[in-house]
Formats: sequence, C-alpha cells, structure tokens
Amino acid sequence: MQNLFNNVFKELPVLLTGHTGFKGSWLTLWLREMGANVIGYSLPEPPTQPSNYELIRIGEQITDLRGDIRNYDSLRAVIEEHRPQLVIHFAAQTTVLPSYREPKVSLDTNVGGTVNVLEAVRIAESVKAVVVCATDKVYENKEWVWGYRENDELGGYDPYSTGKAMAELAVTSYRRSFFSGEGNASKRRVALGSVRAGNVIGGGDFTENGLIADCMRSILKSESIFLRNPSSTRPWQYVLEPLSGYLSLAERLLSEGDAFAQAWNFGPLQHSAISTLEVVEKLVALWGGSEPVQIEYDRSQEKLHEAHSLHLSWDKAASLLNWRPVYTIDEALAETVKWYKAYQHEADMNEVCSHLLENYVEQARTLGLQWTCS
Repeated sequence: MQNLFNNVFKELPVLLTGHTGFKGSWLTLWLREMGANVIGYSLPEPPTQPSNYELIRIGEQITDLRGDIRNYDSLRAVIEEHRPQLVIHFAAQTTVLPSYREPKVSLDTNVGGTVNVLEAVRIAESVKAVVVCATDKVYENKEWVWGYRENDELGGYDPYSTGKAMAELAVTSYRRSFFSGEGNASKRRVALGSVRAGNVIGGGDFTENGLIADCMRSILKSESIFLRNPSSTRPWQYVLEPLSGYLSLAERLLSEGDAFAQAWNFGPLQHSAISTLEVVEKLVALWGGSEPVQIEYDRSQEKLHEAHSLHLSWDKAASLLNWRPVYTIDEALAETVKWYKAYQHEADMNEVCSHLLENYVEQARTLGLQWTCS
C-alpha cells in the first residue's frame, strides 16, 4: 500500500468528514494502510447499526473527532487545531427517501454543511486541496440511455438530489471566487474538486433503503427480499472503485493544483443498463444456500419519486486521470458476498476488509493502472 498514488498520502494530515459512514469507513482504512494521518469528523453515533466503521475498529488508528458539519464554529476549530493539508468531505444525508421525510435536515446538511466546509477552508492556512463528494443524482435527469457528462445540466427532483446539486453550485462559486484564478478574492490557492459516483455497493453497507443493505438484511434473517423498483437501472459499482478515483484526483490536486480542480464522474465498468432485479438475482445466486431466497415486489401505495434510469460517463476521468474501474458487476457482487459471509461467521472484519482491499489493489496492478505505481 505504501507504493500507491506516488506515496503522496504517507504521513499526510487528511481531514475526512463522514468517516464513520459506509464509504467513509473504507476510505479511512485505505488512507491508514497508506500511512496517512487521518482526522475523522462525524456525528457522535455512526449512521447505521451495525456499522462497518465499528466492526473494523479503525477508530483506534486515527484522530476520531465527533461533531456536526452544520456547526461551523466546531468544524473551523477542528481545522485550525489539526491543520490538515487535504480535506475530503463525505459527511451528508446520503439517500433519497429520508430527504422526503425531513427535507430541511437534508438541505441543511448537504448544502449548509458543504458551505461550512468550504468557508472553514477559505479561512484556514494549512489546506492545499479539497475533494467534495457529490452524487450521480446532481444531474437534471432526462432518463437518457447515455451517460451524463460533467458539463451536463444540474438539477434535482427530490430534496436529496436538489441539495447535492446546490452544493455543487456552491463548490463552483468558492472555486472561482476564492481558490482559483488570478482574481480570486482570498489570494490563496486551494485546489478544489468535486466527485460524482454511481450507486456504490460492497461489504459493510447497512444503509436504510439501500439495495444491497436491504437484501443482505433479508438474506441473513432468511426472509423474503422486497423490491420497490425492480426495473430501475443504476450505475452499480464496487465501493473501492470510486474511492480509487477520489484518491487519484486528490493526488493530482495536491501535486498539480488548479489544472484538476473540476468536477469528475466515476462510474462502473459496464456501460449497458443493469436493473435492480438483475443485481438482486445475481446476489442471491452468489449467496447460494439450501433454502431459496424469495424475491417479491413492494406493493405499498406510497410511491415517492425516484429516477428510473441513470447512467454516468467516466470518459473524462479515463482520459485525464488515467483512471478506470477494475471489477465487473459479477466480481463486485462476489466481493460483497465474501464480506457478508465473513460477517455472518463472526470473522475479524478488519482483516477481512484489509484482504478485500488487497484483492482490489492486486487486480488493479494486473491491469497496469497508473495509481498502483510509485
């Protein structure tokens, strides 16, 4: 792990907001494996129970801080005290359906929280680069069969998507006004990029209303799986795919600055549409077992709007970052099943996650991906 991403993360102070979440826990582990000094900043309790963050016991190896990104003074004090050189902003309200129940919380967190991060960075002197995690849902969804590109129109229907699009506009404003260009008002250089990934799958996901999380909860309890939208298609991708993209971008922001201070898509290997039902059928087949798992459709009357078709183009990342995905959908689901089977048998999940990370890096090396070289 020490030879990845040109060793830029070794002993680098990195502030990671949302470090106790699903993606945050995996990124915390990866950064520590590369020798980074991680400062985590999240709410007092992990967003799910069980929690991958707690299962892998990674908090023992980092500076584990708790607070709310809606509290600007607290966040600013953390940055002033710990002086990170890189900030990766994950903390968010992360899914569509909860944003219908509490739209103000969703918008305050995803818009206001992001502005707080940007404002704290504007005043700080230590930060050289920032990566803000957005979502594929920032695009005005026209149900196209081709993938959205980074310069396509932003928009949103539900509060979650709208809030994430608004946060992207804030990122653009801060980049132009304060961090880049000859006329920036702060007279400082901070390389600020944003990242948009597809629907992330992988071991350790216990997110409410998350497809893999819901499926695995049902399988582990020997219950039927209920699907809301079986024909919906999404850019399904293994959790380490976008993380390798985020780290690739962070490396370039740190080493080359403004040239890479843009928005970036990171999508899956497959370009053809894969439906929710197909993903679940593959997952069930990989799990196996003597008792067949039943797949049923959710017939409830409440049908809140969710996009039916969504695809991402990652051509820009391939061309300019020399990045590409590693796993097929079948490989991604197989690695996911390995995690949950290990969890079912009460294995040491820190060792399991480290092993799965090593598997991913080794396969990336066989493909000759640039980020695997020192």
